[in-house]
Amino acid sequence: MHLDTALKEWAIVCDFLAEGKCCLLLRKGGIHEDAGPGRFELAYDKFLMFPAWEHERLDWIKKEWLPPELSSGVHAVDEGEPKCINFRGWAQVARIWQVPSREAFEKLEDLHPWAPPQIDMRFNYKPERPLYLLALRMHRLPEPVEVVNREAFGGCVSWVPLPPDDAVATSGSRLAIPPGAFDSILDRVDRAFAV
Repeated sequence: MHLDTALKEWAIVCDFLAEGKCCLLLRKGGIHEDAGPGRFELAYDKFLMFPAWEHERLDWIKKEWLPPELSSGVHAVDEGEPKCINFRGWAQVARIWQVPSREAFEKLEDLHPWAPPQIDMRFNYKPERPLYLLALRMHRLPEPVEVVNREAFGGCVSWVPLPPDDAVATSGSRLAIPPGAFDSILDRVDRAFAV
């Protein structure tokens, strides 16, 4: 299989996903309730993870999650976008939940990297719109795939279409989190969000 669509996410979070440190993403918008009442979906169910630095705030990541070289809060590309994008993995959407409350989300504190200011921002931004939590079954590529960064990839967008020549082959990928451990995370979210 080759993938030619990528979802933008903070570069540090893309690293956490590829390394199997987490499998959850918060999103507001871009989720459709087309699969029936209470069932949500994205435009794509399989996609590359596109590391982005445009709005990345390392001070909004829990200190204990940061690797030592980033603990100062300075990112390697603070001076601007890199010339090339390194894709380390791809994701398949396993589950999407509407977050029922901040209290329910707090029960998942050990499963995500976000510090309180980032969580506050997610809940407070356009409060009339629901907040969603995605569980991604992450697959690590055998080797990172480098693609030249293009102006068309820039901007504050969620989805990035890649030119056909840049489509990334996924053969040889392996799961970042073993199936049993992943299923246990899904169960925990189900219990935390049970109404």
